[in-house]
Amino acid sequence: MMLEEKIWFWLLLVIPLVIVLYLLLVFWQRRTRRKFADSHLLKSLVPDRSRSKPFLKLLLILLGIAALVVALVNPKIGSKMETVKREGVDIVFAIDVSKSMEAEDIAPSRIEKSKQLVSQILNNLGSDRVGIIAYAGGAFPQLPITTDYSSAKMFLQALNTDMISSQGTAISDAIELATTYYDDDQQTNRVLFIISDGEDHEGNVEDIAEQAAEDGIRIFTIGVGTEKGGPIPIKRNGVIQNYKKDNQNETVITRLNPQTLQEIADATEGAYIEGNVTGDVVDEVLSQLQNIEKTEFEAKQFADYESQFQWFLGIALALFFLDIFVLEKSTAWLRKLNLFNEGGRKKEKNDAA
Repeated sequence: MMLEEKIWFWLLLVIPLVIVLYLLLVFWQRRTRRKFADSHLLKSLVPDRSRSKPFLKLLLILLGIAALVVALVNPKIGSKMETVKREGVDIVFAIDVSKSMEAEDIAPSRIEKSKQLVSQILNNLGSDRVGIIAYAGGAFPQLPITTDYSSAKMFLQALNTDMISSQGTAISDAIELATTYYDDDQQTNRVLFIISDGEDHEGNVEDIAEQAAEDGIRIFTIGVGTEKGGPIPIKRNGVIQNYKKDNQNETVITRLNPQTLQEIADATEGAYIEGNVTGDVVDEVLSQLQNIEKTEFEAKQFADYESQFQWFLGIALALFFLDIFVLEKSTAWLRKLNLFNEGGRKKEKNDAA
C-alpha cells in the first residue's frame, strides 16, 4: 500500500479541536439549564431527552472526519507484484555521523549538508539500487540495497549524530560493512560514496580500500566542511549550550581533512568530490556514474496501483448522513441499554428519600 497525499493527515488535528468545542458546548448548555430550572424540573419538561445521543452524534462526526481525511490521502493498493528488468549500478552511501559533523562551518551544518547532498543525488538517479550506512566510532547498516528511493529518503532523514554512542570516524569499518551490501548472485557494478569530513579516522583505511577495489568496489569520497574548520556545538533541544573543549579547556576546532578522503578514492580508482556546493556535487556524481557500465538486474515491484479513496469517502458521507437522522430524543433500545445507568440513579435517589 502507498499513500499518495500524506500532507492531508494534518487535518486529523481537527478531531481534538472538535472535541474541545463539544466539551465547551456541553459546559455552556449545563450552565444555562441550571439558570433556567433545577434538574428535576428539566427532566419533567424534557423527559425524552437522551443522555447518550449527543455522544453518539459526536462519535459519528469524528469517525466521518477521520474517514474523509483518509480519502484525501488517497491510499493505493498494488494489485499485483511483477518482476521487471532494470539497468543500473549498486550504490551504497556511507554517511559520517560523528560529533564533528555537527560543526556549522558549512551551512546549515555538516550532517545536514550531507543529508541534503544524498537526497539530491537520489532525486537524480534512474534505476540504480541504493543502500545506506551510518558510521562514527563503528559502522551500522541503515538500509539494505533497494530500488525504493522513498524508503531511502526516510532513513536518510532519521540520521543524526546521537544515533551512535561510540565516537571517532571509523571509515575502515564503513568500507568493510559496505562489502556485505552487494548481492553476489547479481554481479552488478558496485559504487561506494563516503560522505565525511575525513577527520579523526582510524588507521588501515588504505589497505581496506585496496581490498574493496579487489572486490570490484569503486569508492568516491565527498568532503563536507572547510579546512578553516569550526567549533563543535553542544546542543540541548536544538539550542547551542556550549562548544566542545579539550583537556586544556580550549575550544576544539574540527577541520576538513581532504587528504585522507583523496587517498581512499585513489586506492579504488574513484574520485574525491568537494561537497560545499550541492549542484556541483550532483553534477559530478552523475558524470562519474555515467562512466560506469550499467548492469541488468531483476527488481520486484507492485504494478497497477489502484486508488482506494472512494471507499473512505463513501464511509465518511454515510457517517455524516447518519448523524443528521440521529435525534437527541431517547429511543427505546438505547433506554434498554441504559448506558448512563439512569435507572440506577433514580433508584438511589428514591432510597435516599
